[in-house]
Amino acid sequence: MGNLERKNLWVFILIMAAGLVVGGFIGTIFDNIPYCSWLNYGKTFGFDNPVILNLDIIVLSFSFSLKFTISGIIGMIIAIVVYKKL
Repeated sequence: MGNLERKNLWVFILIMAAGLVVGGFIGTIFDNIPYCSWLNYGKTFGFDNPVILNLDIIVLSFSFSLKFTISGIIGMIIAIVVYKKL
């Protein structure tokens, strides 16, 4: 994998993450509007309870969750279109 391909991969990942975040934000904004509340419909994946590592001196807790919504998926599709136009 050359430097240019690696650079393009990071640009793609960054644009996809931005599309997911912006789409999720828009879904949250439109959640209170009755005819647009479907945009915030989605599923959450991850740990229900955090994993805790107690070492007596330091206590570490790990938690991870992802929420995919309709608006987030639409944002990712728009991000793919934007990436292809670059």
